[in-house]
Amino acid sequence: MSNISRQGRVFANGKLAGLLTEYKEKTGAQKYTFEYDGDYIIQGGMPIGYHFPLTNEPYLYDVLHPFFTNLVSEGWVRVFQASKARLDKRDDFGLLLANGGDLIGAISVQPENKDMQQ
Repeated sequence: MSNISRQGRVFANGKLAGLLTEYKEKTGAQKYTFEYDGDYIIQGGMPIGYHFPLTNEPYLYDVLHPFFTNLVSEGWVRVFQASKARLDKRDDFGLLLANGGDLIGAISVQPENKDMQQ
């Protein structure tokens, strides 16, 4: 892995479930990992989704997994959110970090550098 670009904490029903990380390769390519928090596993947390069974091993992807991209808004809401956050509307990871704390459902995502109290 190269340099960590951005990170977000993934919460399930208000409990820290794991860390989603974007890495930038020297070539400009991006990689993504999702890794469950050890305490979440020990405390009997539920998988965040069907494609993410509980494991201590990180999940590695060349693109942001559809589970996470599907949490990002579409259409005019996406355009509005991108404009408000000063992001490119194609930046799924950035939009997820900017708006992931206010999602419908059990999953939320917050930037690693924010106060993580929920």
